Amino acid sequence: MTVEPLEQAVRRLVAIEDIRQLKARYFRCVDFRLWDEFADLFTEDLQVDFAESTSSPRGKQEFLASVARHFETGYSVHHGHVPEIDVTDDSTATAIWPMYDRVESPSDSGYVSHEGWGHYTETYRRCDDGRWRICRSRLTRIERHELPKQEMSS
Repeated sequence: MTVEPLEQAVRRLVAIEDIRQLKARYFRCVDFRLWDEFADLFTEDLQVDFAESTSSPRGKQEFLASVARHFETGYSVHHGHVPEIDVTDDSTATAIWPMYDRVESPSDSGYVSHEGWGHYTETYRRCDDGRWRICRSRLTRIERHELPKQEMSS
């Protein structure tokens, strides 16, 4: 292998790892309600398509507000598993992430408690600061089960 293809391979592997870390932060920030850190994971022109969303957010600010409102109380756990990441060039990439989540909303919440699994299909962009961010995210479900509401202790 010559130096140039080796350098390209290393850049590709570094990009894949950076994107894995980005999505890991996504899940952690939602579950720990770290909204400032969460906001920094997306481009300003973010597009989202979460068909199950009751608020159908369009754009970054609506999405951030919707997620913070939905997860204001209760408990959640989000997992992403063995992604298929394709680095298309030095500044764009796509991925499909198998996912699992469990969300328990308090009994007085208007949100549905559920457990489910499916896939995130996403597009990423390397921004001017050199960091990868999510610019498009679509969640499709294979299965989603509504759970009974629980009384939550503080």
